[in-house]
This record gives sequence, C-alpha cells and structure tokens, in this order.
Amino acid sequence: MPQLARRIGRAKPSVIMLIADKAKRLKAEGRDIISFSIGVPNFLPGEHVHAAAREAIAKDSGQYGSNRGSDALLDALLGHVEGLGLTGYGRANCAVGIGAKQVIYNLAEALLDEGDTIAFPVPYWTSYLDIAEIVNAKVDLLPCPATQHYKLTPAQLDAALANKPKVFLFNNPSNPTGMVYTKDEIAALAEVIARHPDTWVITDDIYNRMLFDGLEYANFVQFRPELRERTIFIDSLSKTYGMPGWRVGFMVGPESVAKAVTTLNSNHITSLPEVVTAAAVAALSGPQDVPTQKCAEFQVRRDRVVAALSAIPGVVCPVPQGAFYAFPEIACAFGKSHNSVKIGNDVDFCAALLDAKGVACVPGSAFGDPRGLRISYTCPPEQLAPGLARIQEFFSELT
Repeated sequence: MPQLARRIGRAKPSVIMLIADKAKRLKAEGRDIISFSIGVPNFLPGEHVHAAAREAIAKDSGQYGSNRGSDALLDALLGHVEGLGLTGYGRANCAVGIGAKQVIYNLAEALLDEGDTIAFPVPYWTSYLDIAEIVNAKVDLLPCPATQHYKLTPAQLDAALANKPKVFLFNNPSNPTGMVYTKDEIAALAEVIARHPDTWVITDDIYNRMLFDGLEYANFVQFRPELRERTIFIDSLSKTYGMPGWRVGFMVGPESVAKAVTTLNSNHITSLPEVVTAAAVAALSGPQDVPTQKCAEFQVRRDRVVAALSAIPGVVCPVPQGAFYAFPEIACAFGKSHNSVKIGNDVDFCAALLDAKGVACVPGSAFGDPRGLRISYTCPPEQLAPGLARIQEFFSELT
C-alpha cells in the first residue's frame, strides 16, 4: 500500500482545538462546562462590515481575485499599518492569506529550507512549533519563565542570534501569556537584531490593537529603520474585529518576501473570496468603535482574572497587558491530589479541573511551558466569575 508523505508524521492536530472540541462534546452531553480554552473573541464586527458583505453578494462578479489581494484591500491594509506607525510601504510590500496562520505557514515555506533554524521565545503559540516541524526546520527555543514576566531579554536574543538562525519569530502582544513589550524593551531588542544581519525577523503582532494600561504598540523597524529590509509584520482581522471565521490575515515586509507569498498563494488558495475582501476593507477602513470598546471590556476582564488568580496561594500570574489571555504558573499543584486524582503535571491538572469542575483550560506544555496553563477570558460575560470561582474552589480542595 502506498505510504503517506513523511511530513505528515511531523504534523500534529492543534492541542487547543482538541481541548475545545472535548469541552463542546461534554457540553452536548449535558455537562455544565465553562470554556477558557479557545482564543475566539466572542463578539461580532460592526454592522458596516456585514453591510459591505451583503452589498458584495448583491454585486457578486463570480470571478477570481488577486493572488496578492485586491487593490482596495491592500490600500486598507496600508492605511491600517500607517496608523500603527509603520510607514513607507506600498502594495508591493503586502500579501494576504486565509488567516494569519496561513500567512505564517507561507513564510515558513518561503524562508526556511529543511534543516534551517527558526528561533522564538517560550511560551509560544502552539502553531509555531507545529509549522516548523512540518517544514522540517530546526527549532531554537528561548525560555522566558514567569520569573522574567515571560519576556525575552536582550542578552538571550543576542546569544540566540549569534548562532545565525535563518528566522527569528517574535509575538507581541503574546499568545499565550498576554504580555506586552514596552517601547523601551522593543528598542533594546531592535539594537540586538541590528547587530545580527543574517536573520529574517517575523513579528506576529495580531493583537496590536488589544493593549491595556495606556501602552502603545511598537515595532523593531520604528527604532532601527534598516531592519525593514528583513522584517515581516503579520496581522489579522480575527481578534481585533471579531472576525476569526472570515479568515483574513496579511503581511507587510520586503517586496521579495511579499512576492514569494503571493506566488505561493497562486499555487494553493488563489485569492481571498470577493465577499470576504469587501468585509475586510470595511473593517479596516470603517468605524473603529467596536475594537475600541472591546479592548476596554477585555481590560476589565483582565483585572478580574488576575485578581482571582492572585488570591490563590502559590499561584504566580504576571499581569498581562494585552490580548485576552492569562498564563498563571500552577506548579504549586503538582504532587497534590484532587479527590484522590493525582496531579503530576499541567496535563493532569487541566484534565482534573475539567472533570471535577467543568472548566476547560489549555495546559502550558502545549505552549512549551509545562509549569503553567492558558486561560482565555473571552467566554460569555456571565460565565467569567463562576469559572474563576470554580478554579479557586479546585485549588482549595487539593490535598
């Protein structure tokens, strides 16, 4: 019998989706389940986005679109990034994809040959490692524990880049930790990157509009403009605009990279659908009141989550300042039991929490840090307080 390609043996299903699916199954079976597992914003975009989609349907041409993205969408993207302080780019610097994940996969194909090295901080978004393994790249993991607030230091980065990895992948604000690098921290890292010219830099910054406590977004190229020649900025409509199901991601960077991604698009997705494109243009170019309002709401939720977790003896939770995640360190529970169920690690903890209290979280080992777990606080508002109370109760019952 013919065999599957070897790369399929390196491909793994998303741990986050596996847990989310289990939570859905339990809920369908009648269990009272509160899910803190999946990073779905749980709000819809402004009405002007849906109106643009409806108008596009009414005027549907039925034709293929551009491999790179329509001119209207590219112009909207450029206006968006200029608002973030990334100026001087044109349409030739842009390319779109079916969500940011597909853009990152395209970049892995475009930048990494088999055996090349990609470096990124830990904790990391699960797909970083999965994609690197599929393309058979080597991975250099840069541990950033809770003791350093899950942030990469200039010294760590300098040591990593001295080994000349082909790609350095950076996520700010962070999924899974919600940590945000300040302008001064970004400037210090940019100085290090500038000293190592042999590495591509990908900044996965899809939560750039979800910043709390008055923080402002910053990118390496703002401090060292010469880094534009090898820095690729990634963004998405999914989180900011409540549009994960619309699947719109994009990149802005060197023309050669954008051209490579466009060529790859021509060989698999062809283009974004016309209706999706119209909605994306409306989201980026239209009123921004929904993203602004939701960011403020998530900051309030962040405060409640951190307060609840900080009240648990032994739990350490650096305060997240962006996205909609918290990443508490829960190693204090290891070696204990809950109703005779032994908790040896983060996976045991999450399984016991789901079985005993009906709360779904993602174990930290899925993100490279087995001492923690990820809480996504995007659940319906009425579920947040009960879910946190169940976690507190679970800890109080450990023996």
